[in-house]
Amino acid sequence: MRVFVYVTLVFPLAALPLARLATARLHPRHAAWVLSGAAVALAGTSCGALGLLVIAALVRVPVLARLAHLSRRVVGTTDPTSGLVAVCAGILFGAALLGTIAFAVARIRALAAAFGHARALPGRHDLVITEDDAADAYTVPGRPGRIVVSTGMLAALDEPGRRALLAHEQAHLGGRHYVFGTAVRLAAAANPLVRPLAVAVDFALERWADEHAAREIGDRRQVAAAIAAAAIATKRTRPSRNPLLAMGAVLSRTGDLRLDGAGPVPRRVAALLSPTPRSSVIALIAALAVMALAAFCALEAANDLHELIALAHIERARR
Repeated sequence: MRVFVYVTLVFPLAALPLARLATARLHPRHAAWVLSGAAVALAGTSCGALGLLVIAALVRVPVLARLAHLSRRVVGTTDPTSGLVAVCAGILFGAALLGTIAFAVARIRALAAAFGHARALPGRHDLVITEDDAADAYTVPGRPGRIVVSTGMLAALDEPGRRALLAHEQAHLGGRHYVFGTAVRLAAAANPLVRPLAVAVDFALERWADEHAAREIGDRRQVAAAIAAAAIATKRTRPSRNPLLAMGAVLSRTGDLRLDGAGPVPRRVAALLSPTPRSSVIALIAALAVMALAAFCALEAANDLHELIALAHIERARR
């Protein structure tokens, strides 16, 4: 078990290169799906590996081995997990569990507040225009979800820019992008090593919405100009929205996070001034291979522990 379980713990270190590879070589829609899956897979398998180390140490405790009807001789000689490793694994597993629960509770409350806010917004249509001089535009998840745009934002854009902005926000709403964000941040709460994947997914979701807007408008340069104008207007007026309720805002709390040198808005504009991106089959296979190998190692480690416990149980039953 030792080889597979420790290899599983190493896989989250691939998060940063995987994030850069997918961001550069995959279509934003594909990148969002692949990186979200990778974050959940790497966090889940690594936390599972920590749990296996804890279980392997617990079954060596005399009292617990006797209660589980296991042979201490078999468990002790077959899986010599050190006490220090077990203690470290237990601390990390406990921290991961507490972090996951804390995030899940906070996220559920935030989504409940967002759904309530969406229901409380005036009108029955998806689009809600607020009387606010501060330039702002964002999506509120709910049933139904709403797109909120301020009069200040509408005044900062021309007619093509407004259509591009609404198409962008509609992509966030129709694609339920808040689900992707929730999944990757839950994974990052469980294992901080996968945080680069959460940052990359945030960027991929914005790029996904940008590409949707470019396809709807039919003019990539117009969408790029609209994003730049909206970002400048938002930064100048600094809207005071509740960040827990807003999704897909032009400038959000994640706006300063970077995977490389440039900020997200200049990178989005540059991408729109380039041809429509296509996914690299090699990059896609590489990303899926990382997830598959992590899952394989975790399953092998779990299977080894299962066989160990079964052997110890049989040895004890023979006595």
